[in-house]
Amino acid sequence: MRIAQAVNQDRPQDFFAYTDEEAQHACYSLLDNRRRARARILGGYPGPKQAEALRPFQDIAELESPADVLAYYARREGWLSQLRHDLSAVKKVEQSGPRATVVTVVGTRYALRRRPNGIYGLSAFTPFLCEEAEKSARDFVLIDKTASAYEGAKKP
Repeated sequence: MRIAQAVNQDRPQDFFAYTDEEAQHACYSLLDNRRRARARILGGYPGPKQAEALRPFQDIAELESPADVLAYYARREGWLSQLRHDLSAVKKVEQSGPRATVVTVVGTRYALRRRPNGIYGLSAFTPFLCEEAEKSARDFVLIDKTASAYEGAKKP
């Protein structure tokens, strides 16, 4: 219900608390890695190279919180439209141990996992967010190596 309310109010950041723990961790990692990448580019890349290098990372690096990262992707990937359509009405909820599935009247099934605090978290977008977080970590390693190479080239 809270996810549907956040979607209908066009506030996907408000359902961050109702995503599974793995998705939340991915959003934290994405924000951290993009901010570190931005800092490394600004500190190690030569001036003319900075703007182009920053472009792919700037949008996320400037966000305020991991919940804003979720909102960024929800808008960019069309998750809001999908959820708005699917969550218009819930047909039933199936529960089995730490997992639950919400079945909507349009037949879409949304998996949820019980988190340690007892709240169920939506896991529909977890694989995508985890993949993006892993990519952001790889990007940072490459940026760090490139910045180190630029810094090494400056030394006499």
